[in-house]
Amino acid sequence: MPAQLIDGIALSQKLRAEIAARAAALTAKGKQPGLAVILVGDDPASHVYVRNKVKGCEDAGIYSLKEQYPADMTEAALLERIAALNVDPTIHGILVQMPLPKHINPHKVIEAISTTKDVDGYSVLSAGELMTGLEGFRPCTPYGCMKLIESTGVDLRGKHAVVIGRSNTVGKPMGLLLLQANATVTICHSATPDLGLYTRQADVVVAAVGRRNTLTADMVKPGAIVIDVGMNRDDAGKLCGDVDTAGVKEVASFITPVPGGVGPMTITMLLMNTVEAAERTI
Repeated sequence: MPAQLIDGIALSQKLRAEIAARAAALTAKGKQPGLAVILVGDDPASHVYVRNKVKGCEDAGIYSLKEQYPADMTEAALLERIAALNVDPTIHGILVQMPLPKHINPHKVIEAISTTKDVDGYSVLSAGELMTGLEGFRPCTPYGCMKLIESTGVDLRGKHAVVIGRSNTVGKPMGLLLLQANATVTICHSATPDLGLYTRQADVVVAAVGRRNTLTADMVKPGAIVIDVGMNRDDAGKLCGDVDTAGVKEVASFITPVPGGVGPMTITMLLMNTVEAAERTI
Protein backbone atom coordinates (compact mmCIF):
# COMPACT_ATOMS: atom_id res chain seq x y z
CA MET A 1 0.00 0.00 0.00
CA PRO A 2 1.42 3.43 -0.93
CA ALA A 3 2.48 5.71 1.90
CA GLN A 4 -0.01 8.10 3.43
CA LEU A 5 0.85 11.69 2.60
CA ILE A 6 1.34 13.94 5.64
CA ASP A 7 -0.53 17.08 4.65
CA GLY A 8 1.49 20.03 5.91
CA ILE A 9 -1.04 22.52 4.59
CA ALA A 10 -3.93 21.01 6.55
CA LEU A 11 -1.88 20.65 9.73
CA SER A 12 -0.60 24.20 9.35
CA GLN A 13 -4.15 25.53 9.05
CA LYS A 14 -5.20 23.64 12.17
CA LEU A 15 -2.25 24.97 14.17
CA ARG A 16 -2.78 28.52 12.91
CA ALA A 17 -6.35 28.42 14.19
CA GLU A 18 -4.99 27.47 17.62
CA ILE A 19 -2.36 30.22 17.37
CA ALA A 20 -5.03 32.79 16.49
CA ALA A 21 -7.09 31.75 19.51
CA ARG A 22 -4.09 32.12 21.81
CA ALA A 23 -3.21 35.49 20.25
CA ALA A 24 -6.80 36.70 20.72
CA ALA A 25 -6.73 35.67 24.39
CA LEU A 26 -3.50 37.61 24.91
CA THR A 27 -4.86 40.65 23.08
CA ALA A 28 -7.94 40.60 25.31
CA LYS A 29 -5.54 40.92 28.26
CA GLY A 30 -3.81 43.90 26.64
CA LYS A 31 -0.82 41.86 25.47
CA GLN A 32 -1.12 41.46 21.68
CA PRO A 33 1.83 39.35 20.43
CA GLY A 34 4.21 41.34 18.24
CA LEU A 35 6.80 40.24 15.68
CA ALA A 36 9.41 42.54 14.15
CA VAL A 37 10.81 41.42 10.77
CA ILE A 38 13.88 43.23 9.46
CA LEU A 39 14.89 43.03 5.80
CA VAL A 40 18.20 44.49 4.64
CA GLY A 41 18.75 44.74 0.89
CA ASP A 42 16.71 43.66 -2.12
CA ASP A 43 17.03 39.89 -2.36
CA PRO A 44 13.89 38.82 -4.31
CA ALA A 45 13.39 35.55 -2.40
CA SER A 46 13.73 37.39 0.92
CA HIS A 47 10.95 39.77 -0.10
CA VAL A 48 8.64 36.79 -0.70
CA TYR A 49 9.53 35.18 2.63
CA VAL A 50 9.00 38.42 4.53
CA ARG A 51 5.68 39.07 2.82
CA ASN A 52 4.46 35.59 3.79
CA LYS A 53 5.55 36.10 7.39
CA VAL A 54 3.78 39.45 7.64
CA LYS A 55 0.59 37.99 6.13
CA GLY A 56 0.79 35.05 8.54
CA CYS A 57 0.92 37.50 11.43
CA GLU A 58 -2.04 39.50 10.16
CA ASP A 59 -4.14 36.37 9.68
CA ALA A 60 -3.33 35.16 13.21
CA GLY A 61 -4.00 38.47 14.95
CA ILE A 62 -0.30 39.07 15.66
CA TYR A 63 1.04 42.61 15.39
CA SER A 64 3.74 42.71 12.71
CA LEU A 65 6.40 45.39 12.33
CA LYS A 66 8.16 45.15 8.98
CA GLU A 67 11.28 47.24 8.56
CA GLN A 68 13.18 47.38 5.29
CA TYR A 69 16.59 48.95 4.94
CA PRO A 70 18.93 49.53 1.97
CA ALA A 71 21.76 47.08 1.26
CA ASP A 72 24.34 49.63 2.37
CA MET A 73 22.97 49.80 5.92
CA THR A 74 25.90 49.52 8.31
CA GLU A 75 26.30 46.65 10.71
CA ALA A 76 26.42 49.12 13.60
CA ALA A 77 23.11 50.67 12.56
CA LEU A 78 21.44 47.25 12.34
CA LEU A 79 22.75 46.24 15.76
CA GLU A 80 21.51 49.54 17.19
CA ARG A 81 18.03 48.90 15.78
CA ILE A 82 17.97 45.38 17.24
CA ALA A 83 18.99 46.78 20.63
CA ALA A 84 16.00 49.14 20.52
CA LEU A 85 13.61 46.32 19.60
CA ASN A 86 15.00 44.20 22.44
CA VAL A 87 13.53 46.66 24.95
CA ASP A 88 10.31 47.43 23.04
CA PRO A 89 7.45 45.93 25.11
CA THR A 90 5.18 45.66 22.05
CA ILE A 91 7.63 43.33 20.30
CA HIS A 92 7.92 39.73 21.51
CA GLY A 93 9.85 38.25 18.60
CA ILE A 94 12.61 39.62 16.38
CA LEU A 95 13.55 38.10 13.04
CA VAL A 96 16.29 39.36 10.75
CA GLN A 97 15.78 37.89 7.29
CA MET A 98 18.79 36.05 5.86
CA PRO A 99 20.90 36.36 3.82
CA LEU A 100 22.38 39.69 4.86
CA PRO A 101 24.71 41.84 2.72
CA LYS A 102 28.28 40.54 2.87
CA HIS A 103 29.58 43.39 5.00
CA ILE A 104 27.26 42.41 7.89
CA ASN A 105 28.24 39.49 10.12
CA PRO A 106 25.12 37.28 10.47
CA HIS A 107 26.41 35.58 13.63
CA LYS A 108 26.88 38.94 15.33
CA VAL A 109 23.37 39.97 14.31
CA ILE A 110 21.75 36.77 15.59
CA GLU A 111 23.61 37.02 18.89
CA ALA A 112 22.41 40.62 19.31
CA ILE A 113 18.77 39.48 19.52
CA SER A 114 17.54 39.00 23.09
CA THR A 115 17.15 35.30 23.87
CA THR A 116 13.61 36.07 25.09
CA LYS A 117 12.78 37.30 21.56
CA ASP A 118 14.84 34.83 19.50
CA VAL A 119 11.78 33.22 17.93
CA ASP A 120 13.91 31.71 15.15
CA GLY A 121 15.83 29.79 17.79
CA TYR A 122 19.17 30.38 16.06
CA SER A 123 21.32 31.97 18.78
CA VAL A 124 24.05 30.11 20.62
CA LEU A 125 22.08 30.43 23.86
CA SER A 126 18.91 29.07 22.24
CA ALA A 127 20.92 26.17 20.83
CA GLY A 128 22.33 25.51 24.30
CA GLU A 129 18.87 25.59 25.84
CA LEU A 130 17.69 23.04 23.29
CA MET A 131 20.70 20.80 23.93
CA THR A 132 20.23 20.88 27.70
CA GLY A 133 16.45 20.52 27.61
CA LEU A 134 15.69 23.99 28.94
CA GLU A 135 12.64 26.00 27.89
CA GLY A 136 13.96 27.89 24.88
CA PHE A 137 12.67 28.47 21.36
CA ARG A 138 12.93 25.58 18.94
CA PRO A 139 14.12 26.39 15.41
CA CYS A 140 11.03 26.64 13.24
CA THR A 141 11.70 24.05 10.52
CA PRO A 142 12.70 21.13 12.79
CA TYR A 143 9.91 22.14 15.19
CA GLY A 144 7.49 21.85 12.28
CA CYS A 145 8.96 18.48 11.33
CA MET A 146 8.26 17.21 14.84
CA LYS A 147 4.64 18.35 14.58
CA LEU A 148 4.32 16.49 11.26
CA ILE A 149 5.70 13.31 12.82
CA GLU A 150 3.39 13.70 15.83
CA SER A 151 0.42 13.97 13.47
CA THR A 152 0.99 10.37 12.33
CA GLY A 153 0.22 9.13 15.84
CA VAL A 154 3.44 7.09 15.93
CA ASP A 155 5.22 7.07 19.30
CA LEU A 156 8.91 7.84 18.76
CA ARG A 157 10.03 6.20 22.00
CA GLY A 158 12.66 3.61 21.14
CA LYS A 159 12.38 4.22 17.40
CA HIS A 160 15.53 4.65 15.31
CA ALA A 161 15.58 8.05 13.57
CA VAL A 162 18.13 9.01 10.93
CA VAL A 163 18.69 12.66 10.08
CA ILE A 164 20.46 13.32 6.78
CA GLY A 165 22.19 16.68 7.14
CA ARG A 166 24.02 18.47 9.95
CA SER A 167 23.20 22.15 9.46
CA ASN A 168 22.82 24.40 12.49
CA THR A 169 19.33 25.40 11.36
CA VAL A 170 17.82 21.98 10.61
CA GLY A 171 19.99 18.87 10.97
CA LYS A 172 21.53 19.37 14.41
CA PRO A 173 18.41 20.73 16.17
CA MET A 174 16.32 18.05 14.45
CA GLY A 175 18.50 15.40 16.03
CA LEU A 176 18.13 17.00 19.47
CA LEU A 177 14.33 17.24 19.20
CA LEU A 178 14.14 13.58 18.20
CA LEU A 179 16.32 12.71 21.19
CA GLN A 180 13.93 14.63 23.44
CA ALA A 181 11.16 12.41 22.08
CA ASN A 182 13.18 9.36 23.20
CA ALA A 183 14.17 8.22 19.72
CA THR A 184 17.59 6.69 19.08
CA VAL A 185 19.20 9.14 16.68
CA THR A 186 21.83 8.85 13.96
CA ILE A 187 22.98 11.94 12.07
CA CYS A 188 24.41 11.31 8.61
CA HIS A 189 26.17 13.82 6.36
CA SER A 190 28.43 14.24 3.33
CA ALA A 191 31.25 12.26 4.93
CA THR A 192 29.03 9.31 5.88
CA PRO A 193 30.03 6.19 3.92
CA ASP A 194 27.15 4.08 2.58
CA LEU A 195 24.23 6.30 3.60
CA GLY A 196 21.76 3.53 2.79
CA LEU A 197 23.32 1.30 5.45
CA TYR A 198 21.90 3.68 8.06
CA THR A 199 18.64 4.72 6.42
CA ARG A 200 17.57 1.10 5.83
CA GLN A 201 17.61 0.63 9.62
CA ALA A 202 15.55 3.74 10.32
CA ASP A 203 11.95 3.91 11.48
CA VAL A 204 12.06 7.66 10.72
CA VAL A 205 14.18 9.44 8.12
CA VAL A 206 14.47 13.23 7.93
CA ALA A 207 16.21 14.34 4.72
CA ALA A 208 17.63 17.86 4.90
CA VAL A 209 20.62 18.26 2.59
CA GLY A 210 19.30 20.27 -0.37
CA ARG A 211 20.08 17.67 -3.03
CA ARG A 212 17.35 15.87 -4.93
CA ASN A 213 17.09 12.08 -4.98
CA THR A 214 19.34 11.80 -1.92
CA LEU A 215 16.94 9.19 -0.55
CA THR A 216 15.65 6.52 -2.92
CA ALA A 217 13.29 3.58 -2.43
CA ASP A 218 16.06 1.01 -1.99
CA MET A 219 17.39 3.03 0.97
CA VAL A 220 14.14 2.97 2.98
CA LYS A 221 12.94 0.46 5.54
CA PRO A 222 9.40 -0.77 4.77
CA GLY A 223 6.89 1.17 6.87
CA ALA A 224 9.24 4.04 7.72
CA ILE A 225 8.15 7.65 8.21
CA VAL A 226 9.93 9.94 5.73
CA ILE A 227 10.13 13.71 6.25
CA ASP A 228 11.46 15.64 3.25
CA VAL A 229 12.88 19.05 4.17
CA GLY A 230 14.61 19.67 0.84
CA MET A 231 13.63 22.42 -1.60
CA ASN A 232 15.13 21.81 -5.03
CA ARG A 233 14.20 21.94 -8.71
CA ASP A 234 14.06 18.97 -11.08
CA ASP A 235 15.19 19.01 -14.71
CA ALA A 236 11.84 20.52 -15.74
CA GLY A 237 12.16 23.28 -13.16
CA LYS A 238 9.47 21.79 -10.93
CA LEU A 239 9.83 22.07 -7.17
CA CYS A 240 11.01 18.87 -5.52
CA GLY A 241 12.66 17.74 -2.30
CA ASP A 242 15.59 15.53 -1.31
CA VAL A 243 13.52 12.36 -1.57
CA ASP A 244 12.58 10.38 -4.70
CA THR A 245 8.94 10.57 -3.66
CA ALA A 246 7.54 8.44 -6.49
CA GLY A 247 9.67 5.48 -5.44
CA VAL A 248 9.84 5.98 -1.69
CA LYS A 249 6.07 6.33 -1.24
CA GLU A 250 5.73 2.69 -2.35
CA VAL A 251 7.87 1.60 0.62
CA ALA A 252 7.24 4.08 3.43
CA SER A 253 4.13 4.26 5.63
CA PHE A 254 4.05 8.07 5.82
CA ILE A 255 5.77 10.70 3.68
CA THR A 256 5.68 14.47 3.36
CA PRO A 257 5.14 15.86 -0.14
CA VAL A 258 7.12 18.72 -1.71
CA PRO A 259 5.54 21.19 -1.98
CA GLY A 260 2.86 21.01 0.73
CA GLY A 261 4.73 19.18 3.47
CA VAL A 262 7.38 20.83 5.64
CA GLY A 263 7.23 24.20 3.86
CA PRO A 264 3.88 25.44 5.23
CA MET A 265 4.92 24.49 8.75
CA THR A 266 7.98 26.72 9.07
CA ILE A 267 6.17 30.07 9.25
CA THR A 268 3.44 28.46 11.36
CA MET A 269 5.99 27.49 14.00
CA LEU A 270 7.46 31.01 13.86
CA LEU A 271 4.01 32.35 14.72
CA MET A 272 3.67 29.78 17.51
CA ASN A 273 7.04 30.80 18.97
CA THR A 274 5.99 34.46 18.85
CA VAL A 275 2.76 33.76 20.73
CA GLU A 276 4.68 31.66 23.24
CA ALA A 277 7.16 34.53 23.72
CA ALA A 278 4.26 36.87 24.50
CA GLU A 279 2.71 34.35 26.90
CA ARG A 280 5.98 34.18 28.83
CA THR A 281 5.78 37.92 29.60
CA ILE A 282 2.54 37.61 31.54
